[in-house]
Amino acid sequence: MERRNTKTKEAVLEVLSKTGKAMSREAIENKIQTDINRATVYRVLNRFCDDGILHRVVADNGKQYFAICTNCEDKAMAGNHFHFRCLNCETIECLPIPVDFTPPSGYLVSGVNCVLSGTCKDCAA
Repeated sequence: MERRNTKTKEAVLEVLSKTGKAMSREAIENKIQTDINRATVYRVLNRFCDDGILHRVVADNGKQYFAICTNCEDKAMAGNHFHFRCLNCETIECLPIPVDFTPPSGYLVSGVNCVLSGTCKDCAA
């Protein structure tokens, strides 16, 4: 089913495209700087995730962040890569490092959520 284009969708994609990092819903709304409905933004973000445009990262602080899929066509990399959360600017970057580990015998892994936290290279400069 084809989805119609809306100003909110365009604004969300523009913010995430310009930033190049994963952002929380609150940070996205702050960058858009217009009065938009919180539920509408969540709905747009969830649809983009369902459509494979964005991927969702649940960080070590429990907060959801959203990033534009760049290597998501590689299904092995889509959800199974490291992320880095900056404690200063509150952004999350996808790191191009595939997760490579062997779980203990008897465990079947269906997904991985790897978030490193600290200070990003931009904030450290």
